[in-house]
Amino acid sequence: MTTVAGVDSSTQSCKVVVCDADSGEIVGRGQAPHPEGTEVAPTAWWDALRTAGAGLLDNVEAIAVAGQQHGLVALDAAGVPVRDALLWNDLRSATAATELITELGGADMWADAVGSVPVASFTVTKLRWLADHEPELADRTAHVLLPHDYLSWRLRGGEPGRVPEPTTDRGDASGTGYWSPADNVYREDLLAMAFRGRMPALPRVLGPAEAAGRTPWGTLVAAGTGDNAGAALGLGSTDGDVVVSLGTSGTVFARSERACADPSGAVAGFADATGAFLPLVCTLNAARVLTSAADLLGVDLPTLESLAEQAPPGADGLVLLPYLAGERTPDLPHATGSLHGLRPEAMRPATVARAAFEGVLCHLADALDHLTGIGVRPRRVLLIGGAARSRLVGTIAAQVFGVTVTVPEPAEYVALGAARQAAWALSGAARPPAWPARTAAEICAPPDAAAGREIRAEYLRARRALYG
Repeated sequence: MTTVAGVDSSTQSCKVVVCDADSGEIVGRGQAPHPEGTEVAPTAWWDALRTAGAGLLDNVEAIAVAGQQHGLVALDAAGVPVRDALLWNDLRSATAATELITELGGADMWADAVGSVPVASFTVTKLRWLADHEPELADRTAHVLLPHDYLSWRLRGGEPGRVPEPTTDRGDASGTGYWSPADNVYREDLLAMAFRGRMPALPRVLGPAEAAGRTPWGTLVAAGTGDNAGAALGLGSTDGDVVVSLGTSGTVFARSERACADPSGAVAGFADATGAFLPLVCTLNAARVLTSAADLLGVDLPTLESLAEQAPPGADGLVLLPYLAGERTPDLPHATGSLHGLRPEAMRPATVARAAFEGVLCHLADALDHLTGIGVRPRRVLLIGGAARSRLVGTIAAQVFGVTVTVPEPAEYVALGAARQAAWALSGAARPPAWPARTAAEICAPPDAAAGREIRAEYLRARRALYG
């Protein structure tokens, strides 16, 4: 059996899966935690990968890393991090994003240049923050990498004093704010503008099935990608599929044959891991809202779901706006969550629980609306992430999305996508291997969608009352 490994280096942890290169069958897995916080020492990711992969990676023929997007890893000329990495969820660069949009001439100019309008998550804004707040560290920065780039570099033997050429891929590069998916080039003018004239070296952008090199022990290292592109590849999503991922944050994305540019900034015009494109809407609040609601009510998550099932659709008029950690879409970095419609009949644990579930899914339905607004035509929604295991989540999703919801079996789809990419690079084939789909359930949209429309309408009324 020929085996390959896929790595999901997420915000919370590192997960490794080892798969049969031909069938996709998982034959081994490991996991290790990452430190909490919005800035982390990159070496902590490398330590977690070695722990998660201990005893698993010795005999694989190829490996690929899919990682959290946007983070800023700044290395000096010797390959030493000049500071802890700033992660995607570090919002201190929100002001920098506003400045950069103005300096280029507006959101339209950014959308035309790189397919996306900068927000605090993007690497380009973090470079501006570093230049303005830690200029001495900015001066020392010789290489700018993304989290997955850093791990691929370490796998190829990169370390202080040994600096092989860093690499990246189209999917992850498209989340920087200084690489154009439509033109397949770095916009070095935008890099220099953001970094106050500094021009650090950037990773070479590899094609989807191109190898980055080999480990010191001979294992092929594939290009790797960003986490969402990895999930799309792991799911085998095709035209008409919209993936809704309910992790700590929420993402809604679809494969597209054409590049997109949304000047509103709601849709990021990313690339995918197959040579196509991945228009994507990201929210900062998804499963964390359910966890917080459970904490508020003093219950665990299964009990929260049981409570929510006891309340009617619409939660007796109670609406939760789930912006607990600020928000990226809509762009409200300093917002807070809020409950609306507090009346005696609604002030019960069951209605609060129901409002939490509905608030999260209405929020993601808004994200889906942004995709349909640029021409995506959803045939079905693929619901993934930890919260997708909830039966109630699938039921409410079908109501408020208004399309069939497919719930794949629980699996590490980001890591599976990385493993599939590794198998592809190893094979030299024109297309990735045809690994089977992993579908657990399909929930059809209700023929009478009135309840879903009313839930959405109440949610939109509450949002407009607070934010216009």
